Amino acid sequence: MNRIELVVIGPGLVGRKHIELIANHPQCRLAGVVALADAQSLAYCAAVGARRFDDIGQALDHTRVDGVIVASPNVFHSAHAQVCIERAVPVLIEKPITANYDEGCRLLEYIDRRQATVLVGHHRAHSPFIAKARELLADGTIGEVVSVAGSALLYKPADYFEQGPWRRQPGGGPILINLVHEIGILRTLCGEIVEVQALGSNRRRGFAVEDTVAINFRFASGVLGSFTLSDTCASPRSWEHTSGENPVYPHSAGEDCYHLGGTRGSLSLPTLRLHRFPPGAVASWLTRLSEETIEVSARDPLACQLDHFLDVIGGRARPLVSAFDGLQNLRVCEAISTAMACGRVVATR
Repeated sequence: MNRIELVVIGPGLVGRKHIELIANHPQCRLAGVVALADAQSLAYCAAVGARRFDDIGQALDHTRVDGVIVASPNVFHSAHAQVCIERAVPVLIEKPITANYDEGCRLLEYIDRRQATVLVGHHRAHSPFIAKARELLADGTIGEVVSVAGSALLYKPADYFEQGPWRRQPGGGPILINLVHEIGILRTLCGEIVEVQALGSNRRRGFAVEDTVAINFRFASGVLGSFTLSDTCASPRSWEHTSGENPVYPHSAGEDCYHLGGTRGSLSLPTLRLHRFPPGAVASWLTRLSEETIEVSARDPLACQLDHFLDVIGGRARPLVSAFDGLQNLRVCEAISTAMACGRVVATR
């Protein structure tokens, strides 16, 4: 069987993870890496045995390419994706889909016009925990969902900012780097977000970007939600630490960072703990809720996403996270930043 030939643009932190997964996948092969000709990139490409290209156009001209993963800095996502779309090459664009919502609107228009095959890299959508949660909610396991509460509380060390000084500047704070993942989870579980409120602070780090944010959401379904975000908080209550999906982070087994409340029960994630009224029981706060934990086999969602991308390339699946979804996640993030600045409720549509 011919393997699918993939090119990765940008051998940064996420790009290198994609390259590692491709190298270990039996159904695809790394056709090349688009990277700068600096010493670090040259050394990396040599170490992994990757053919290096100066730009994506050069790669498409000089080798067979069945799909491209755009893992370049956010400001280049749109330009790199458009080159692939123009050549009718399926593309996976890392989150956020573009650097800002207006640019994303233009890219989405181009994608629709060309009927392009585009998957956006919100990899948590491919998590087995999220897939099971979607199934349980769709089955009405906890009744009608009325509330959701979540958190992404973690502590980023000083060298995180020293290695990427752009993370201290607008666009580099935890809203666009971290919260955009959470918005994807919230939307896939509870539907479209129509209004947001937010309070933010940069008091602890003193950077030009937020370090802590408290957010309220209103969903089109009527669900109300809250979320606390901080990259200067020593806590295990983040997806990275509670899910155990990324071995880089210590696993806080048994902890949760999401809680969905429904009219017949509640569901906590990622443990998938269920509390609900027993069958036939009176719905009352005086009724003892049954307790159950749903067992799911964990798997790296980035690996699941790569499998899905190969299916998308092969025409066996439609993108689970479309360009529209990626743009909506970005739109909500921008609305949160606006709400934080103006102190008012901000509509997201």
